[in-house]
Amino acid sequence: MGRFWTAANALSLSRLVLVAPITWLVYRGGPIGPMFGLIALAIATDFFDGKVARWSHTVSEWGKVLDATADKLAAACVTLALLTRAVEPNLPLWFVLLAITRDAILSVGGLLQTRRLGRFTTSLWSGKIAVTLLALTVVAALVGAPERVMEACIGATAAVMLYSIIEYTIRFRRIMRPDARLHLDENGTVIFLDE
Repeated sequence: MGRFWTAANALSLSRLVLVAPITWLVYRGGPIGPMFGLIALAIATDFFDGKVARWSHTVSEWGKVLDATADKLAAACVTLALLTRAVEPNLPLWFVLLAITRDAILSVGGLLQTRRLGRFTTSLWSGKIAVTLLALTVVAALVGAPERVMEACIGATAAVMLYSIIEYTIRFRRIMRPDARLHLDENGTVIFLDE
């Protein structure tokens, strides 16, 4: 797993700490300034933790675990806050359940494939797009976007999340096959040798 106490991992841990106050401010509906300030700080830690790890040659499996955990915990807590808060617009229950279910599937599948391969794999593009669209949907809700905008954001995000669940499930199944012929390059990209 590599070293735990590194500068990059400290950034990921700080993002975990930021989840609680961000969730509280989202649930309370503000104040907007501190809420977006903390969100911007969390985004900055997400942007820089990987760069710091590569720059300092401290990339580790611990870092990948912390980064993924912080992202998924933040997504679950903030979407739940947007579901239950008194301030509108809210996220619908089915959408929040879809987002949490997707992250749960990816977490379990990722754990199983990591046990098989010995290290983490890179994210698929559908997953990166789904996370980006989810972030845009959250921002739209936080700024009180009109109903039509919210419906468009929720619809587009849900469609990409469903597609990413299918794509990740297919990859997980191929990796877990006993007769799977594959190679994991230095970046964690899975290359299937039977293609």
